[in-house]
Amino acid sequence: MNKFMSALQSVFAAFFGVQSENKRQADFKEHSLSTIIVIALIFFSLFVAAIYFTVSLVLNT
Repeated sequence: MNKFMSALQSVFAAFFGVQSENKRQADFKEHSLSTIIVIALIFFSLFVAAIYFTVSLVLNT
């Protein structure tokens, strides 16, 4: 579970652009690429859904 949380934190930091180069390299050595890709796709889907929901809410009012 701790490894998953570390991967989650790494992807979250990368989404906001605050991931250091040393941390990024360490994360790719520690975590599998497939885990990082799956977490990134989930975050991206949630981000797009949040934007869609916000825009639809604003346009309906």
